[in-house]
Amino acid sequence: MGRVKTLARGENCHAPTPNMTVTLASTVPVDVSALLLGRDGKVRSDSDLIFYNQPAGPGVEYRRDPGGHTIAIEPARIPSDVETVAITASLDGTGPSTFAAAGPVVTTVVDATGDEYASYAAHALGSENALVCLEIYRRADVWKIRAVGQGYIDGLAGLATAFGIDIDDDEDSSPPTSTSTSTSTSTSTHHSTPPNVVSTAPVSEGHLPMKSELFAPAHAEVPGSGIQKQGSKMCKVGMNGEIMARAGSMVAYQGDLHFEAKGSGGFGRAVRQALSGEGVPLMKVTGRGDLFLANAAQDVHLIDLDGSDGLTINGANVLAFDSSLSYDVKRVQGAASGGNAGFFNCVFSGRGRIAITTDGIPVVLNVDQPTFADPQAAVAWSSGLSTRVKKNDSFGLGTLMGRSTGERFTLEFVGQGFVVVQPSEQPPGGIIGGSGSGEQAGVGGALGGLLGR
Repeated sequence: MGRVKTLARGENCHAPTPNMTVTLASTVPVDVSALLLGRDGKVRSDSDLIFYNQPAGPGVEYRRDPGGHTIAIEPARIPSDVETVAITASLDGTGPSTFAAAGPVVTTVVDATGDEYASYAAHALGSENALVCLEIYRRADVWKIRAVGQGYIDGLAGLATAFGIDIDDDEDSSPPTSTSTSTSTSTSTHHSTPPNVVSTAPVSEGHLPMKSELFAPAHAEVPGSGIQKQGSKMCKVGMNGEIMARAGSMVAYQGDLHFEAKGSGGFGRAVRQALSGEGVPLMKVTGRGDLFLANAAQDVHLIDLDGSDGLTINGANVLAFDSSLSYDVKRVQGAASGGNAGFFNCVFSGRGRIAITTDGIPVVLNVDQPTFADPQAAVAWSSGLSTRVKKNDSFGLGTLMGRSTGERFTLEFVGQGFVVVQPSEQPPGGIIGGSGSGEQAGVGGALGGLLGR
């Protein structure tokens, strides 16, 4: 029997093969379910909710025995359009009303031989009465495990609607009342709300509610903890600890949060080793609450690192990242001093999530042959790729590339991996809005790409 992996929230690892069983244990009564989710994070139909009243689905089966709740998973039988199996627990109403009072749900993955393989204690500290404990998910035909620990309200019904299932109480035939205290049990998902529907704001201190499309569910804050997307141009961080973020990116927050500038540390330490360096605008946020981040209405994308490969990112595109990640600032191979802004980049490694931004919808290029990109358009790439700087004149392109920056360089990528390219070549500016001098100033500054937009 090998050593059991004890996972922290957000951590992931490879799943055991060929089959596995997930057991859930709690000190209070809970309902356990599994949801089969497609690429959009939603169920394909109501039959993708596996629970006590519908205990079997393709490749997934729920069992209840004296030892507790189990979910048996056979990945080979899971349909190809299912990318994730979410393992959830919800309070059944006979005990405490929240998981803050109930305590954690201990989730254990057991391999085909019966040995414990990995475990995670999912818990919540607020009013949540439902939890997504684990995700068993597919990445390039390899199944992996992620410790999630994301909380929801409204129990099993809230979980079901969050993942795309409409729940209607057919036995309640009474017409809904027009007052704000209506107890209708009809629940719908965000996707069932037409985009132009006029919704009603919550009643406050007896005042009549306002009406606007702003109050539609699509504009409500997303639930849960950790770094998540809030729409397409913002991210929300459910805080209970610390996070690293781009200085100045906070657009709102709730709760007890503390902000500490890291210009004299963090990236600044690595920068000073490479150049005569000023610090770069990075901040550490600690506490408990909800933090909302954005940068110039750019598109936000989330990337999960599992420790198997690093990620190199143009610093201008970093929005926030888990403090569990290690980071450094490195010069692109072949870049001479005084090269353009993209020649110094941030290299991340370890396990955790990072939020990046792009000017517009990017393309992800699979690097299986020599690949070239404008340094300002190349947002991120696999750290395992070999990179070097080449003059455009060597391609016979002259000044046809890099026309927005006036630079005459191209980044070359060789090896196996990927490159994320945004549809913009706008220069990120100086360290803080174009500050700095000499090599550190403006588009020509070697630090221009380090969180300097």
